Amino acid sequence: MAKNNPGDWLRGNRAALIVLLAALVIFLAVRAIVAPEKAAPNTAGDYVEYDNGKVLQILSDSTERDETSDGAFRGEQMMLVQVTTGQYKGETLQVYNYVGPLYGAPLKAGDRCTLTVSTYANGDVNATVYEYNRAAPLVIVAALFLIVTVLVGGRTGAKSLVGLIFTVLCVFFLLFPALMKGAPTLLSTFLLCVYVAAVSFVILGGVQKKTVCALLGTVAGMALALVFALLAQRLLRINGLRGADVEPLLQLRQTGTPIRLRGLLAAGVILSALGAVMDVAMSLSSALSEVHAADPALDRRALFRSGMNIGRDMVGTMTNTLILAFLGGGLTLTLYIYTLGLSAHQLLSSAYLSVEVMTAVSSSIGVILSVPITALISAWAYARKAQ
Repeated sequence: MAKNNPGDWLRGNRAALIVLLAALVIFLAVRAIVAPEKAAPNTAGDYVEYDNGKVLQILSDSTERDETSDGAFRGEQMMLVQVTTGQYKGETLQVYNYVGPLYGAPLKAGDRCTLTVSTYANGDVNATVYEYNRAAPLVIVAALFLIVTVLVGGRTGAKSLVGLIFTVLCVFFLLFPALMKGAPTLLSTFLLCVYVAAVSFVILGGVQKKTVCALLGTVAGMALALVFALLAQRLLRINGLRGADVEPLLQLRQTGTPIRLRGLLAAGVILSALGAVMDVAMSLSSALSEVHAADPALDRRALFRSGMNIGRDMVGTMTNTLILAFLGGGLTLTLYIYTLGLSAHQLLSSAYLSVEVMTAVSSSIGVILSVPITALISAWAYARKAQ
């Protein structure tokens, strides 16, 4: 009898397939509810479109390096660009490319770019370069990541990629549209994280005792991170309105979009902690499963102690990873604040520092507390009571 008989495989993974099918039904149902309405294209009066094009010829070029801007280019180019998408596809337009340290890049013949095409009511068309077209390089970078992950991780790496793709789809196709329609920010984000964690664990390990323990530990860790974040918000008197990039969303809110802004800060804590908490919970649950298999005589207390010993090593590195990730994400702004030479009183009272500390510490709290919870759940699930 073949070891990889499809019938045997289906019977062995029946529970996982049922869970994944149910998850798919939930995804489609929620998507149908939160999907944004398609707006009709605006072709009346003046309107703007973004299309791709290919540079055919550089007509003039005044760009030059500016040493005061760390060697960045400044100036402008005039070029002929053949439009490759949209209603002007195939046409050649005279296009300006404005270049500065914070925007744009000098182009040469053969480069592909994205255009801002303005069409006016009188029929005139004006086009400028929006940016260098990075679609192809982004595909190459993503493909390299996929290849390395599969080569090193094998089947498990491929499963992790499926889980990653699913997570991204959930965030962009479920969470963001729901928030834009006024769904409760914290509840929606927390439920989505639980949903993503459950599906990801099933994809990685099927429906087993260790995946259930890891899921319970993950949910508990995220819940505690959320509780700590809400407590920290109250103590520091900050909320989602004090985020660095909240102003455009506030403008949307004022024009009628019912997005709830106050919960965005704590929601970001949950979302940022999810991956690390899942990592710790699954690693610990899997390790205790192996410990129990190696010594089935261990009682719950002994297995819990083993879990805590293993988990402490995880916490030491994972917490450092989280803090450095937040610091690296805001490195530019942090460096700017450092150059201001602010006094300790001014720095410690700034909303920016409070937001960054609250986010990093709350996420780390979720990771740290997921260790004893996952160890306790796993010890109770795997081992017998102490005599």
